Amino acid sequence: MPTANVKGLGTRQEPWLLKTPSGQSDFQAFCDEALNPPALVVLVGKTELRYHLRCVTDLHAMLKLHGDWMPLGSADEQKPAAEETVEGWGRSPNNPVGGWYGLKKGLRGRFGMYVPPVLQALKLAEVEDKPRNNRMRAV
Repeated sequence: MPTANVKGLGTRQEPWLLKTPSGQSDFQAFCDEALNPPALVVLVGKTELRYHLRCVTDLHAMLKLHGDWMPLGSADEQKPAAEETVEGWGRSPNNPVGGWYGLKKGLRGRFGMYVPPVLQALKLAEVEDKPRNNRMRAV
């Protein structure tokens, strides 16, 4: 898939080098179809988070249907996610996977922090980059 002006290829050998929507933190991400299940892998320092790889296409499809800006609402797994946010959708029993897109118990949250910049890198979405309360929409 084509990417915006982002360093890296999105592979394990050359991950994308991204920033959180607030611009305060750097992280790396790549797609690994060889994992079971296939995953979007996010590296934050020494912490590795994994999300179902299909989250990229599923989130894009949901945003297209939504048709407008949607708040990100990022939250740790242990905290409740606000309704009508990307984070809330990423753990909702009504999403296409029927619950959490995050794959590692204890590290399943922060979907609204790390997945939106990947969609932006793939030119599938616009993501605001304000210090707080960011939103995204499908392109």
